[in-house]
Amino acid sequence: MEQAYKLLAQEKEISNKKAKELIDRGLVFVGDRKVKIARAPLPEDTFFRIEMPEDITIIYEDEDIVAVNKPANIDSYDVQDAIDGAELLHRLDRDTSGVLLLGKSEKFIKKAVGEFRARRVYKEYIAWVEGVVYEDMEIDAPIHTIKKGKAFSKIDERIGRPAFTKVSPDEIQGKKSKVKIVISTGRTHQIRVHMAHIGHPVVGDEQYGSRTQAKRTLLHARKVVLLGREYIAPVPADIKRYK
Repeated sequence: MEQAYKLLAQEKEISNKKAKELIDRGLVFVGDRKVKIARAPLPEDTFFRIEMPEDITIIYEDEDIVAVNKPANIDSYDVQDAIDGAELLHRLDRDTSGVLLLGKSEKFIKKAVGEFRARRVYKEYIAWVEGVVYEDMEIDAPIHTIKKGKAFSKIDERIGRPAFTKVSPDEIQGKKSKVKIVISTGRTHQIRVHMAHIGHPVVGDEQYGSRTQAKRTLLHARKVVLLGREYIAPVPADIKRYK
């Protein structure tokens, strides 16, 4: 037995530091299972597979804004770093794909941030969730986020901040449901926490209770409408159909 990152470094002929980084970014698999702990002991004959994120695709760009289709398995801040002179207007979780907006001018950024704070931005997601969802639902449950180390959010009626989520069923496959989700607030991990709260965690989201193995959390930001302009990211293959 040997630590995963050391075996990966040897197999792929890369440095231990690079191997650990790839595992920490969630890009390393053994079969269909993601390697989650860089120092986890594994058999010395383990065969690894690295799945790099897709390229960042620009949906729309002008002198004020750039809208991109963020791939899964890449941080929002990595997108910001890749686009000179652009500043994030909001964020998506690493595993979440879809529309991500960045401002390019100080005047526009200030105006756009005001729209987000005033809850005048339409944000629509598509997700696969555990269980059968057969009717529209509205979730009004305050969320408190603990940001020591890896961020974790939970429902807390006493100190949580207001959070509102609307869920509509779209398709059912066995004991999984594809749903459309619209949020008017933007709390950390809001969709994931709210769906887990009602007993339908997002498929692949082990942090919030999903028992289904998946290459990533099956959540995609399909549409954002800001200041009258609509930005849409095509639904990727892994969410268009489950399995």
